[in-house]
Amino acid sequence: MTNTSVQLKSITQPQAVADESSIQGTPRTRTTTANVPIVNQELQTNSSERNLTVTSKGRTTVIIASVTLITTISTLLNGLTTVALPTMAHELSIPEGLLLWPTSIQALTTGCTLLISGSLADALGPRLMYLTGSVLQAGMILGCGLSKNATQLILFRGLSGIALSLCLPSVVSIITASFVGKRRNMAFATMGGGQPIGFAIGLVLGGVLTGTIGWRWGFHLSAILDIAIVAVAFWGLPKEIDSPRDADGAFSRSWSQKLARLRSDVDWVGASIASASLAMLSYALAAVTGNTSDIREPSTITVLTIAVALIPAFIWWVGKQEKRGKPALIPNSLWRNKSFTTICLAVFLTWGAFNSLETILTFFFQDVQELNTVLANACCWSGLECLNGWAGAPG
Repeated sequence: MTNTSVQLKSITQPQAVADESSIQGTPRTRTTTANVPIVNQELQTNSSERNLTVTSKGRTTVIIASVTLITTISTLLNGLTTVALPTMAHELSIPEGLLLWPTSIQALTTGCTLLISGSLADALGPRLMYLTGSVLQAGMILGCGLSKNATQLILFRGLSGIALSLCLPSVVSIITASFVGKRRNMAFATMGGGQPIGFAIGLVLGGVLTGTIGWRWGFHLSAILDIAIVAVAFWGLPKEIDSPRDADGAFSRSWSQKLARLRSDVDWVGASIASASLAMLSYALAAVTGNTSDIREPSTITVLTIAVALIPAFIWWVGKQEKRGKPALIPNSLWRNKSFTTICLAVFLTWGAFNSLETILTFFFQDVQELNTVLANACCWSGLECLNGWAGAPG
C-alpha cells in the first residue's frame, strides 16, 4: 500500500466538498465545475502530520486533564508568588532592585524561548517535548521551594519559565493531533479556562499558606502534583503523536530524520538574536529599577544600545530568510495582517497593565496598609476584578 491512492469520481454538478484532511486516512479531494469524470488524487502527506482522532472517553479525559493541569500549575504559582512576594522578600533578603524579578522572570524566559520551543516540538515531537518540559518544571518548582536566597529563587523561577515554554506549544500540537470537532474545541476551552482559574487558586492558596505553614509548601505541593501529571501523561499520551505508524506498521519518522529536521527547519540565528535582545533589554531595565542613576553607567548604556540595535538586525534577518524561502522565526509578512497585529498589541498592553497592577496592589496592601496576607489577598483580588471588568467592558 503506497502513500498515494487514486480514486475516480463522477461529478455532474459543482458541489462543496468538506475538508476531510483532519480524518486519518481520508483522501483530500479537489472539485471541478466540468460535467465530466475527473481524477481525485490524494495529496501526499507526511504520516506524522495526520490526526490520530482519539475516540476513547478515558483516553480523552487523560489527555485533556494532562495538558490542562500542567499549564494551570504555572499560573497557580504566579498567583501564589504575587501574594507571597513581600514575605519572600523579607525571608530571602531580596534586594530592592530585584524585588519584581521573582514574579516577572518566568514570563521573560518563557517569552524568550517560546518560539524556539515550538520549533523543537515540530521537529522532535510534541509528546517528547511535553514530558521533558513537565519533568524539568517539576524540578525547578521544587528548587523554588527549597531556595535559601534571592539568587536561587530567581534562577529557579527563570528556569521554570524555560521548562514551561517546552510545554505550551506542545500541548497545542497534542490537542490538534488527538481530537477533531467538538472534542478539540472542548480541549482548548478547558486548557484556556484552567489558566485564570489556576491564577485565582494561587492567590487564595498563597494568602492561606503564607499566613499558616509557609509559602514554600505551595511550591512543594505543586511539584508533587506535577510529577503525578507526568506519570499519568507518560501512560496516557499516545506515542503515535511523535512518530505515528504508516500503513505497514512501521514508524514513519526515525530519530535521524528528526535530527535532520531539527538542523534544517529551525531558525537558530533568528532565535539567538531575539533571545539576546530580550535578555539584554531586561537586564538594563532591571538595573534601572534598582537605581535610576544607573542609566548613565557605561555598562548599562552599552547593554541597552546593543539590545535596541538587535531589533532591526532581527527584522533584517527574518526578512532575508523569508525571501530565500528558508525557515524564519517570525516572518515579517505576518505583521501585515491587521487582525494579528491588533490582537498582539491588545494582549501586550492588557497583560502589561494586569501584571503591573497585581504586584503594586500586593505591596500596597501588605506594606502600606499593613494587612495580613489573607486580607491583602482579598483586597488584591477585588482590585484585579475591577481591572478585568473594565478591560472586558464593551466600548
